[in-house]
Amino acid sequence: MGATVIIGGQWGDEGKAKVVDFLMGDHDVVVRFQGGANAGHTVVSGLGKFAFHQIPSGLLYPAVTGILGNGMVIDPFAFLQEYKDLSARGVDMTERLFVSSAAHVVTPVHKLMDNVLEADRRDASIGSTGKGIGPAYSDKHMRSGLRMGVFLREKDELFEIIERSIDWNNRIFAAYNAPTLSAETIASDFVGIKDAIEPFVVDTQEALHELQGKGRRILLEGAQGTLLDIDHGTYPFVTSSSCSIGGAVAGTGLRPRDIGRIVGIFKSYITRVGNGPMPSEIGGPDGEALRERGGEYGTTTGRPRRCGWFDMVAGRYSVQLNGYDEIALTKLDVLSGFSTVKICTGYRVGGRATAAFPQNADALARCEPVYEELPGWTERLSDARTVEELPAAARRFVERLEEGLGVPITFVSTGPAREETIIRSDTYSAVRK
Repeated sequence: MGATVIIGGQWGDEGKAKVVDFLMGDHDVVVRFQGGANAGHTVVSGLGKFAFHQIPSGLLYPAVTGILGNGMVIDPFAFLQEYKDLSARGVDMTERLFVSSAAHVVTPVHKLMDNVLEADRRDASIGSTGKGIGPAYSDKHMRSGLRMGVFLREKDELFEIIERSIDWNNRIFAAYNAPTLSAETIASDFVGIKDAIEPFVVDTQEALHELQGKGRRILLEGAQGTLLDIDHGTYPFVTSSSCSIGGAVAGTGLRPRDIGRIVGIFKSYITRVGNGPMPSEIGGPDGEALRERGGEYGTTTGRPRRCGWFDMVAGRYSVQLNGYDEIALTKLDVLSGFSTVKICTGYRVGGRATAAFPQNADALARCEPVYEELPGWTERLSDARTVEELPAAARRFVERLEEGLGVPITFVSTGPAREETIIRSDTYSAVRK
């Protein structure tokens, strides 16, 4: 059986974790393949509300194996704290959570560098989370980074490697007239967590191929979203990893032919954190209503998200790039109460109509939205379990998105809880618990 890939179809925060949590009832393994502690995946289950950052969000199922893949950049201290916090709440991950020895390490230097660079950009800041993600990926591509396999070395070797790495980065801080960090202190801190980290670190590429060979059902959990992809997003207002389908292969070591189906996750409206253009962004009472009803504040940073109407142009671009087999539509319930709901079906640039989504941020900033208006609805949706139980206007909205995107919408979320879900496909018949 081919692996299932979950991809964010917009600028992140689409509700991927709820879909992952729902699908894990029909999968055995969940793998994060890019990003790091900048992710914030929220799951609401019978055990309560959980926020996942580096650990895969499918691990609330006790028989599921979790893997942090080679495409991630991992803050080992934050990882241990997240593990401790989840364990304290009854999530037992003993001998079922593993970290790729080839994933790169985020150090305190990377976090400091993140903040120094963001401050230096001033008005041109990109809205970094400050988690050290960009600098860690920079070190990776400059071939000067550290991999998690460093924790498999002897303690004296680990100390020397970390100290040398911090000293190298301190020279860069000096060029920015920024304070340097104590290489000796940081190296000692890393040695101090070696015994706790080492049992998690394995060759996950080999493990994944072995698991797939045994018929285990694998789900790959993307973070952020397609429009934040380092290669295909609205550069430079992007993240530093591959959030689209290519990252699922590169960040796990699985082969393209090992992928079985690709599920795109789209929110019923659109949001963005940080800077960068968003043509369908809305302000005023409607924008504030979306933010408050949808709880649109960053799980990782707490920052308010910018809100807008569903952008079909961006959606079609995401579909084209990732080749989704199906779409999961989330937060339909948040639109209840609007007398009119809008869909951005095209752009105008200098008075000329276009249906093309520009990758260049400057070009996107010049795009003005062209809206199609649909009747809204006032009914509460969370009790609906079939499409037929939705108000006619809500059904029409879903059908219009499906028509415009050209991909079946098989999953509709009508609330944060696992059971507040409408299934429109037999694919999910085994995943109803």
